[in-house]
Amino acid sequence: MPDEPHDVSRRALLGRLAVAAGGALASPPGVPAATPAASAGRLKQSVCRWPYEHIPLAEFCRRARKIGLAAIDLLHIDEWPVAHDAGLDVSLGYASRRERFIETGFNDPSNHALLIKELEVAIPLAASARVPNLIAMFGNRNPHIDESAAAANCIAGLSKIAPLAAEHRVTICVELLNSKIDHAGYQGDRTAFGAAVVSGVDSPHVKLLYDIYHMQIMEGDVIRTIRGNIKRIGHFHTGGVPGRHEIDDSQELNYHAIAKAIADLNYRGYVAHEFVPTRPDQFASLTEAFRVCTV
Repeated sequence: MPDEPHDVSRRALLGRLAVAAGGALASPPGVPAATPAASAGRLKQSVCRWPYEHIPLAEFCRRARKIGLAAIDLLHIDEWPVAHDAGLDVSLGYASRRERFIETGFNDPSNHALLIKELEVAIPLAASARVPNLIAMFGNRNPHIDESAAAANCIAGLSKIAPLAAEHRVTICVELLNSKIDHAGYQGDRTAFGAAVVSGVDSPHVKLLYDIYHMQIMEGDVIRTIRGNIKRIGHFHTGGVPGRHEIDDSQELNYHAIAKAIADLNYRGYVAHEFVPTRPDQFASLTEAFRVCTV
């Protein structure tokens, strides 16, 4: 994902993204958003695109819908119309295509202008395309910024974009990731840090993306943590621990119990599967995950 040039005007960038997303913006009026299959239970389940990038997106969407999934997760703006054409929602979208997406976050004020510009463009497009959530990052630690200052920087930056998100009813979901195995140096590697930021912003349209895989690695105690922070959580990702593979009995988490705990909290967002299948039939793994989280 190449970096967007900093000297591109907001109007020019908006025009480029609007053209890319034209299919989504031109959806016929009155077409309802996709809904999960009747067998999906109390949770809306989605699946992240990147573990299946070798499969053409249209085919992937068709197979996902056949399983009973309600949406595709982590799609770029120009990909949103493909999911909608397949009768699926886009549960979480990117605001831009850019390198170092994870490392460049709101913890460093030098990133704020870039991140806010991206979101200013993407939020209205997401609203028009019925995409409820956009992903954002806390970013990698800066050795010259301590933890409390980093949290304050996140609050300041996200507070600037929160009113636009609220106006368009699009939620910015800031992701919690592990720094122990997959993302060394990432700042938002504890629920307490993310919860403090979200509480400081104090907007119903800035919430956490609670990745169960990552937080199991960093802190465990998943169900109790979810129960204590559900008002601050806008989105979930799944993945087997260790290895980020299937959420079956080969790994240490009881995902059916976790799914039930989430549903019992009357959570209305999406739970998106973000694991890398190891089986030759990857859709068998995805079907099993769907069944495990159907409660």
